[in-house]
Amino acid sequence: MTKVTIYDPAMCCDTGVCGPVVDPKLTAVAAAVFSLEKKGFSIKRFNLGNDPAAFVENKKVNSVLFDNGIESLPLILVDGEVAKMGEYPTVEEFAQWFRVEAGELQAVKQPSNPLNVKIVSSGEK
Repeated sequence: MTKVTIYDPAMCCDTGVCGPVVDPKLTAVAAAVFSLEKKGFSIKRFNLGNDPAAFVENKKVNSVLFDNGIESLPLILVDGEVAKMGEYPTVEEFAQWFRVEAGELQAVKQPSNPLNVKIVSSGEK
């Protein structure tokens, strides 16, 4: 089974999908990772700000950072080998690595019975 590990630069949260301005690439990566995890695939993310030990303990990651600096992040390993450096994978790349359809990783399903909520002020009935 394919194993993908993403070594993220230091971010405010584990996914980077937080704060007032969200990078659409990070949103796509977070959605793909979530979908792949849900399907039981082996995919992990490490954030330099929250998990620095993961960057030190992996000899390949440590070596890439030593040779290329922090600009090499995000660093993506596929089955222990460097597959991408300095940019996030596309949904198509995730699909290729895990042999799934790209649409399975980017489609956001709408609820079959959406909630219709009406907010009423305290003066209304």
